Amino acid sequence: MTTIIAARDQVPLTNLDKMFYPEARFTKGDLVDYYDRISPVMVPHLASHPVTVIRYPDGVDGLSFFEKRAPAKRPPWLKTMRASSERFGAIEFPVIDSRQALVWMANRAAIEFHTYLFRQRAEQRPLMLVFDLDPGAPATLRECLDIGIVIRDLLHDLGLQTFAKTSGGKGLHLVVPVQGASFDDTKHFARQVAELLARQEPRRVTSAMAKAQRSGRVFIDWSQNDHGKTTACAYTLRARTRPTVSTPLAWEEIERARRRFTPERLVFDAHHVLRRVDEMGDLFAPVLTTRQRLPKFP
Repeated sequence: MTTIIAARDQVPLTNLDKMFYPEARFTKGDLVDYYDRISPVMVPHLASHPVTVIRYPDGVDGLSFFEKRAPAKRPPWLKTMRASSERFGAIEFPVIDSRQALVWMANRAAIEFHTYLFRQRAEQRPLMLVFDLDPGAPATLRECLDIGIVIRDLLHDLGLQTFAKTSGGKGLHLVVPVQGASFDDTKHFARQVAELLARQEPRRVTSAMAKAQRSGRVFIDWSQNDHGKTTACAYTLRARTRPTVSTPLAWEEIERARRRFTPERLVFDAHHVLRRVDEMGDLFAPVLTTRQRLPKFP
């Protein structure tokens, strides 16, 4: 067992040589190191939200499970927050508001971190509206970038600023910070946008949940705008063959990748993301401070 110093508290670390992404030769130690180093920009996106983690005790090729409740056996410094669940009632979620809390969770084989869209004590007021753009083969990330630009421009015309990040896989997430809206408001607005684009671009876009309708199209998932739904946190690793990351993007990067037909250059591994943050800072930081009121949809 090894220990590192995270803020004032010692965080015991175990089994650091265990292979978590075998094809990439990425160990549990690499996982913990990534979350330790990314914590200055990731923790602000986790700190005020309930968080669900997906744990992979034997790495991405092994069994996994979702964990919402803060474990009974936890360090005394780990805070908790209570939030409601339609299925499970009140739940005590762990509060991941520090470097040591993130490292402690990573040491428990938490690979993915997914946040709810609200803060504690304001459960009916989402902080953001999200669009999850998911391509149905043979559509790819390239088509998601195209549709992402269309949505950005549409929302810009309505006075809304939109931020983008990769899903960490083949898709794109668009985030619109909001203020004063209910989940009914954000879900209705997102659905109107998705259905409008599906009518305007029926060969490229679908808003239907049926997977049979997604082939060759980008599915705009508007349904994520719900009290009980989560979205992948900015900078979370994803449990795929490679240790890819849900990575904030600049719109200039998206436009350049579209012009040059190089969408694959926007899929980043953990070491790429650490370098990007050193060079570019947190491109998602404005999501934490921007607040916009939803207009009526035309």
